[in-house]
Amino acid sequence: MGLRTPLYDTQIAQGAKIIDFGGWDMPLNFGSQIDEHHAVRRDAGIFDVSHMCIVDLTGARTRAFLRFLLANDVAKLTLPGQALYSCMVLPSGGVIDDLIAYFMSESWFRLVVNAGTRRKDLAWIGEHAGPFGVAVRERTDLAMLAVQGPNAIAKTLPLLAPERRGAAQRIARFSGAEIDSWFVARTGYTGEDGFEIMLPAVEAAAAWRALVAQGIAPAGLGARDTLRLEAGLNLYGNDMDESRHPLESGLAWTVAFEPATRDFIGRAALTRARGTGGPALVGLVLEDRGVLRKSQQVSAATDAEAAAPRASASLGEVTSGTFSPTLNRAIALARLAPGAGPKVLVDIRGKAHAARVVKPPFVRNGKILIPV
Repeated sequence: MGLRTPLYDTQIAQGAKIIDFGGWDMPLNFGSQIDEHHAVRRDAGIFDVSHMCIVDLTGARTRAFLRFLLANDVAKLTLPGQALYSCMVLPSGGVIDDLIAYFMSESWFRLVVNAGTRRKDLAWIGEHAGPFGVAVRERTDLAMLAVQGPNAIAKTLPLLAPERRGAAQRIARFSGAEIDSWFVARTGYTGEDGFEIMLPAVEAAAAWRALVAQGIAPAGLGARDTLRLEAGLNLYGNDMDESRHPLESGLAWTVAFEPATRDFIGRAALTRARGTGGPALVGLVLEDRGVLRKSQQVSAATDAEAAAPRASASLGEVTSGTFSPTLNRAIALARLAPGAGPKVLVDIRGKAHAARVVKPPFVRNGKILIPV
């Protein structure tokens, strides 16, 4: 038996198929994974993300600490509730984890880190917090729900007191606000609008049932993965890890090299890697039938080879792959060497399959963003 969120019994009663996910018993789906995917793209879906690790950092020097800890710069956060996506990196530049940091007040920031990296993240944060006098508190008393889709906000508002709904509607993208006992953030991992709600664990089951009663479809990890990949969003352990730095993981935009006077862990290594023209993360669309999966090898293809594929020198490999319900074809993220052309070959069970190189995201806000 793995770790369980406060919603486990509720989800079992709703017919969830449970799998192990990083030591947690989590719902893979509640029936049809494809139906759950389409519900989020077209209407609204709800995910239990209470396995994510919420960490509160407090102390007078918390901002200074995070400017040292993170590759992105929390100096960008000036209004309470604003959020910042960043990586924590090793001195070598490798990614320890990716996370979201929320500015709550000058003496209080909140981090949300990945479930599978919880122990090493807490150890790394704790190791470096001491000299700054920053207290580190894991918020095991909180649960987290993600309500995502074009109608997610409208269907969530009825759960709030009438006098609080206006405040929720005014939350800007990538920001949050404290609304009674909830922290409601306009963030997500699906490429759709919506809320991520951090709330007392004792309130989670009732909130889940109330949201489902509003016509929001329960959704599991399967749909969450196809949605995030369509949206071109990285998954830690697949598209980035400690052996890869953000610049070769499609995350150069999350590294704040300015101001040059800011020292942060990994800065020297990332500065050396900057502009070296190393491998890059790209999108792939399979041109014929097949399934793209992690670790499949990608090789170069000329126009002639695309018509009669054959193996050639490796350019790299698939880091994440899936079937896209929105595009009705296989898509992937792949880390490829510089100079990869618009057409490549992917080795699927010993056979070369033609694929197109595209710039992710594939789909966001219900719109297909690549040529089909």
